[in-house]
Amino acid sequence: MSNWTAEELKALPSRYRGNLINGIAGFKPALLVGTADKQGQSNLAVFSGVFHIGASPPVLGLIIRPCPEGTERHTLDNILATEVFTLNHITEPMIPAAHQTSARYPRSDSEFDATELTEEWIPEFSAPAVKESPVKLGLSLIEHQVLAVNQTHLLIAGVQWLQCPASGIRDDGSVNLIDLGTQTVCGLDSYHGVKEGRRFAYAKANRATQALT
Repeated sequence: MSNWTAEELKALPSRYRGNLINGIAGFKPALLVGTADKQGQSNLAVFSGVFHIGASPPVLGLIIRPCPEGTERHTLDNILATEVFTLNHITEPMIPAAHQTSARYPRSDSEFDATELTEEWIPEFSAPAVKESPVKLGLSLIEHQVLAVNQTHLLIAGVQWLQCPASGIRDDGSVNLIDLGTQTVCGLDSYHGVKEGRRFAYAKANRATQALT
């Protein structure tokens, strides 16, 4: 059993600590974020910090790390400039290309071109989606916060449109990610498929746990 105090974690080599803390939280969504600048130059980058905030209205959150000295955050700059972006699910065949988008390309280079993923433009929406992705969402920026603890950026955005195959939506509205082939990520570089899960009815204090078939 490995044990670390907060001070011991702080003293670990930065790369080791980064791998440890990124992975210890468990599996996370792996999504491609599509953006463009005001001149229409497209950008694509893989992110794992996407999370649900609310369903009425539909709102999601996106975490973007601060910029190390001498580097740029093209995704962040584009979202703040245009106030829109897309989220695109990753399937197993897309993993190598999706991971490559994490490389630091010059602002003038599009990750779509570098990875041979295909831009898909939705009418009257100023950010590109990924044609190969089975699930795509278009979002508009609602709020931007810089977290005091480490200068990380928190973006809160509303869902403007959603595209998903009908076969991936169950009768109750839940999403069948297994049939859609959506992948997850652990840490910074380990991508994983998912297997069929167990579903349960809405939990109530006055009844035992009920499994759904």
